[in-house]
Amino acid sequence: MERMPLETQTLYSEFMEQLTAFEAGRTIGKLPGTFTRKKIKGETYLYFQYSGPGGARKQVYLGRESPLLKKVVERFREEREAFEPDRESIGRLCALLRTGGALATDPSSGRVLRALSEAGVFHLNGVLVGTNAFIALGNLLGVRWDRAALRTLDIDIAGTPTMQVAVPEVKAGIPEALESLEMGFLPVPPFNPKDPSTSFKVRGKPLRVDLLTPLKKGSKKGVVTLPRFGAAAQCLPYLDFLIEDPVKGAVVDGGGVLVNVPAPERFAFHKLATVGMRGVTEQTKAEKDLLQAAQVLEILLEDRPEDVRRAVQGVGKGGRNWVRMVKAGVRKLEKRFPEVDWTALAFRD
Repeated sequence: MERMPLETQTLYSEFMEQLTAFEAGRTIGKLPGTFTRKKIKGETYLYFQYSGPGGARKQVYLGRESPLLKKVVERFREEREAFEPDRESIGRLCALLRTGGALATDPSSGRVLRALSEAGVFHLNGVLVGTNAFIALGNLLGVRWDRAALRTLDIDIAGTPTMQVAVPEVKAGIPEALESLEMGFLPVPPFNPKDPSTSFKVRGKPLRVDLLTPLKKGSKKGVVTLPRFGAAAQCLPYLDFLIEDPVKGAVVDGGGVLVNVPAPERFAFHKLATVGMRGVTEQTKAEKDLLQAAQVLEILLEDRPEDVRRAVQGVGKGGRNWVRMVKAGVRKLEKRFPEVDWTALAFRD
């Protein structure tokens, strides 16, 4: 692990600001498409031709050309011209960040995350978790992680069945967004044939999207439906701790994608607990979990120790089994990295 140059950290802050402003100001001019006309039996009809999530070309019929539709077309052109400099600026910053050594997501994952963003997944409070979130957190914290902790082609998205959003009827169809990419995503058959699939995978390739949701206390359901995402998700214990109070992060790919990621301290403690939940056949993943937790906690203890102290207190309120698993993770951390002072992670009994 090493700190990024101050210039790169400053660029990333500007990148975040511009992406946030761009997303907050979404208007008709930011729609990825254009208006087209068709002559049919002497009449002119208007269509909106656009690139759907992932670049699939589609057309939407708007109706016969009229004064009202002409005003819509004119407004579109005016706003498109006004926002074009913003797009170009974000693209330049993305290129500069790559050159400056920021952590970049692999092209395939970046393409999928852009499709999910355009479908509205993160607007509907979906949270990017797993190693892709770890990459985004490195940029947020201004550090380059050990490369051994970055290997993945899994995209993990967490959400809850009921999410508070400004527009109740808005939905983001994850299966449709993945299908529109035309990358070959197929549902992964579940262990229980009666359950819907919670994962999508590209045949013959390791690229995979997994949908996750917290396992509610006392519930035995392994799979639940997330209506806003139009898909089902695998229930995981203690996931609610991870995705509570997420923060904004930017994925550095070809154009930049604004996502929700777990707070760094919550990410680290959840990884420590996950180490203990891994079976004997998952020791490689457990080692990666431990390495990710160690790096995040080490930088937080240096730069943001109060965040770690608050997280320790939060863990202590999570129940006996949860505390026991985190404590076991801390012991493994102390054994694996004895050169680091981990005393701030001590829990009061």
